[in-house]
Amino acid sequence: MTESQTLSVDEILAVLRAVGEATRLRLIALLAESELTVKDATAILGQSQPRVSRHLKLLTEAGVILRFPEGAWVYYRLSDGPRGALARDLVQRMAGEDQVLAADKERFGALRRQKAEEAASYFARRAKTWDKERSLHAADAEVEAAILRAIGDRPFQSFLDLGTGTGRMLELLSDHYVSGLGIDASHEMLAVARANLAKNGLSRAQVRHGDICALNVPPRSFDLVAIHQVLHFMDDPQRALAEAARALRPGGRLLIVDLAPHALEFLREAHAHRRLGFSHGQMQRWLDGLELDMQAVTDLPPPSDTDTKLTVTLWLAKDRRVATDFPIADSNREVA
Repeated sequence: MTESQTLSVDEILAVLRAVGEATRLRLIALLAESELTVKDATAILGQSQPRVSRHLKLLTEAGVILRFPEGAWVYYRLSDGPRGALARDLVQRMAGEDQVLAADKERFGALRRQKAEEAASYFARRAKTWDKERSLHAADAEVEAAILRAIGDRPFQSFLDLGTGTGRMLELLSDHYVSGLGIDASHEMLAVARANLAKNGLSRAQVRHGDICALNVPPRSFDLVAIHQVLHFMDDPQRALAEAARALRPGGRLLIVDLAPHALEFLREAHAHRRLGFSHGQMQRWLDGLELDMQAVTDLPPPSDTDTKLTVTLWLAKDRRVATDFPIADSNREVA
């Protein structure tokens, strides 16, 4: 353990004083599961917003948690350093059968399900016009050209598209992979995707219903995993990134396409956005934590004649494990 990973006696005592209160212990137990807003924490704990905010402030001042303002919302999560590690250790030592913590976890699960249902309802309403809504930012043709430049011309065996939507990424990269799989939680989206794949004769690709935060695919199975314009709909993007990393073969690549930070609050209500974009630094930290090396970052600003001010960013990362050569199979082979 390096010096930067250790704490002095005074620092340890400061952390213990910060978490040494019932509500704050409940908060770090929740934050060990996922990031939260004050609104989320208030709903789960059944306490007033000022009271919850005060406890979060004390934990932040002690360096136990981090605060990330995002438009009108603020997200909190456990810190990445030794103070956060100490808090996680305390959470792991809490009795799993504790009634208060169990009730908090149950309410947290219900809140997550509610948000997932809201997003699914939105996707169901928007399935047929989803591609059109992407015109709020840089032109699709420009984004797709940047994607093709980023992945290069070399063919690869297997491609996984998380949050496949209308299946556009499966179409775009069809000349590069031997077998393609798209995962999406919306049956309506999958119906559109299947129709599009059939129309374009893409028998080497298929789509499947599933949760991109709990993938039902073998680990280390895909040479390229893409998450295209999905993360900003999620309360916990790190979970999807972790699942994507788990699905990568050694030396495989992860392509993320999403929005840069912006201040268009109306997208929360009108388009079910949970996050107002992602910074280069935030994405770098997440990928470092998953042992993925950043290979390229590309920003695509909006057209000069638009007032939406939405920039699209492409991040390309590579698994640090040593790659193994995988033979390229017959390109006419269908996916099993």
